[in-house]
This record gives sequence, C-alpha cells and structure tokens, in this order.
Amino acid sequence: MSVFGIGLAYGIATLVVMFSGMPIAFALGAVAVVFMGIYMPAASLDTVTQNVYEEMASITLLSIPLFILKGAAIGKSRAGQDLYSALHAWLHRVPGGLGVANVFACALFAAMAGSSPATCSAIGSAGIPEMRKRGYSGGFAAGIIAAGGTLGILLPPSITMILFAVAAEKSLGRLFLAGIGPGLLLVSLFGAYAVIRFRQEYAAAQAIFEKGGPEAAILARDEYTLAERFSVLPRVIPFVLLLTGVMIALYGGYATPSETAGLGGLLALALIAAIYSVWRPSDLAPILKSTIRESTMLMMIIGMSLLYSYVMSYLHISQSVAESIVAMHLPRWELLFAILVMVVVLGFFLPPVSIILMTAPIILPPLRAANFDIIWFGVVMTIVMEMGLIHPPVGLNIFVIRNVAPDIPLREVIWGTLPFVLLMMLAVLLLCFFPGISTGLPDLVMGPDGSR
Repeated sequence: MSVFGIGLAYGIATLVVMFSGMPIAFALGAVAVVFMGIYMPAASLDTVTQNVYEEMASITLLSIPLFILKGAAIGKSRAGQDLYSALHAWLHRVPGGLGVANVFACALFAAMAGSSPATCSAIGSAGIPEMRKRGYSGGFAAGIIAAGGTLGILLPPSITMILFAVAAEKSLGRLFLAGIGPGLLLVSLFGAYAVIRFRQEYAAAQAIFEKGGPEAAILARDEYTLAERFSVLPRVIPFVLLLTGVMIALYGGYATPSETAGLGGLLALALIAAIYSVWRPSDLAPILKSTIRESTMLMMIIGMSLLYSYVMSYLHISQSVAESIVAMHLPRWELLFAILVMVVVLGFFLPPVSIILMTAPIILPPLRAANFDIIWFGVVMTIVMEMGLIHPPVGLNIFVIRNVAPDIPLREVIWGTLPFVLLMMLAVLLLCFFPGISTGLPDLVMGPDGSR
C-alpha cells in the first residue's frame, strides 16, 4: 500500500476509534499498536514500552505533575475565592467592576495553577453566583468565567506550552516569556468587553426602572471602606508573592522549569497549611488524589500520543504530509491561515494536549520552511486552541461551567462565550500584525530577507 493509502487508513482508524467513546490515550495507543503490527517489523511490538519510555524521558515533562500539584493545592483551598473577593473589593467602583474582577482573578489564578478547568472551577464557584446575585445575565457571567479560564493554557506556567516546547524542541523559558504579552492582551480585551457589556445591561435595566418597572439587582452599588479593602489582602498577598517568586526564579535563571515547578508546589502546600490550616492527612488527601488522577491522565495521553507520532513518522506519513504542504507553494500567510483553520477544526473534537502532540510532526516543518518563528507560532496556536475550550461540541470549559452553575441553560452559556471567541480571533490578528507583542522582537516572524 502507498504512503497515502496508509496515511488515509491511519487517520480514518483514529477517528473511528475516538468516536467509539474510547478514552483518548487508549484510542491513540490502540491505533498505533495495530499499525505497528501490520506495517512495521514484528520485533517493534516488543519495544512499545521502551519507545514510550524513551519518548517521555524528558526532564521538561517532569514539571507537569509538579505544576498540577501546585494548582491542586490552590484550587482545593479557598485561595481562589479569597483572590476573587479581594479584587472585587478594589474594583467595585469601576463600571462592570465585578466582571473585570473575575477576569483578573482568572488571570492570576491561571498564572498560579496552569490549568483551564481548575481556573474555571475555582473562580466560577464564587464568581458566577456573585455576578448572578448582582443582576448579571447568566450568559454574560458564564462567558466571563469560561473565557477567563482559557488563560490557564497561555499564561505561564502552562501545561500546554510545556508540551509544545517538548514537541517543537524549543526553550520552555522563552515560550513561557512569549506568552505573557498576549496573555495580558487577552486580559485587557476581556476586561474591556466586560465593561461594555455591563453598560449595556445596566442601561437596559435602568430604562425598565424609569418606566415604572422593578429595580434590577444590577442597579445596586456595593460600597467598601478603605479598612474593608485592606482587610481582604492578608490572605491574598502570600499567593501573589508565590507567583512573583516563581516567575523570578524561572526567568531570572535561578532554577530550571522543573525545579521551579517543584518549588512552587511545595510553597503552595506550605501556604495553604499556614493560611487555611490544610495540613491534616484528611485535608491533603483530596489534593494528592486530584494531582495523581490528573497527572496520570495527562501522562498517559502524552505517552500514547508520542507513540502515535512515532509510528506516523516511521511510516513516513507525517513527512509525506509535510512535503505535500510545502509542495503546494502556498504564500506564507495563506499557509499559516490553513494550518490555524485545521487547528480550529481539530479543536471541535480534541483537547489541546492531543492537538499539539498529533499535529506537531506535520505542521512544524512547513512553518520552518516558510521562516516562521516557532516560538511565536506556539503562542498563536495556543490562543487558537483556547477557542476550542469554549466552543462546542467539546468545549471543555463550557462543561465545567455547567457543573459549577447548572441553573444556567447550556444555550446561554454557549452564546455567552461567542463574543470572547471573536476577541481571541482579534488577538491572533494583532499578533500577526504586531508580533512584538509576544516577545518584544519585531522581526520575529520575518524571513531572512526581511519579508513577511
């Protein structure tokens, strides 16, 4: 059979197995092993475990369970709710300040946890009920939290970026650094939209009230004294210092990403023990169970995805597809557009982890040939994958919101997230026109001749 036929069969088999309902890790592993048995030497089956081990023997991957431990320690305590309460107390005078506070809370929590679902759950459990109580529509409240949660895979430490750095064989520290500017850009766009949307809902409620209707909760204003605002800081400042310390250790060159992850995990455990008295075995058990469960799931997906990519490479599927794309001689920006559309479509069905590990061998060679900087592309691809977290049919964050706020209809949640998808598209366009946002290097995506 030709390489094209094998590749077509490989892709169809993957889709069939995935849509059968089999967990992603086992689906990818099963397809890889079957094709190894059919098209590769019989001895290769004896080395499956060795291949998986060798593919995963990366010190960078060690940081994943450690960052998960850090996120679980913060997510299973009241740190998220306290962070949200402090931001609300200081931003309550801003129109839509409650929505803006939720955006900032998601950003800060994402930077501490590195996980989108954890951010949605931790901030949404406190933020959504408070926004609903103060008159925010269900879709607006859900959209803010769902979109804010996506920042967990863009702002460092990001588990998704760790995997991209491994797949692309690029510096993790540089990739983390490149994500800060775009992350702050998205925070600004989300915050601006929260203010605009609040003004619209406030004006509508005000018009109804002036016509003799009931006074909506959104018209009420919270007031905090200066003493009350300072009183909420003592529990939040230690975690902000933890975030700052971890960033300084990582970007200052004082520790490797894995060492930084270990340091962050231990300090997070120490802080919740000191601040929230979470130190008994019964208190630590949920944190450790959550860490082990999520780490095991992710590492299984990573291991099987790497085996899947290894088989695809051995059978020359990925090389042939990459060569075919290059042979089309698409202009570089049309090439980028086609690849990002493919990522969006894959985001309808797959989580970011699988998208990165399955597509990296195919899309990175053509991008290198077109003189795109892979670090810059990693940031752009991450934002595009963020869209997949808040649009159906998978939309992981949408289902997290449904668990946090089951009273909000799914239709409202989806419509509430769509404006944020458009804002992410705007952020991608801005990064294409102003690549320095991601790294401060204006020539980052230029070719050697200075062309774009």
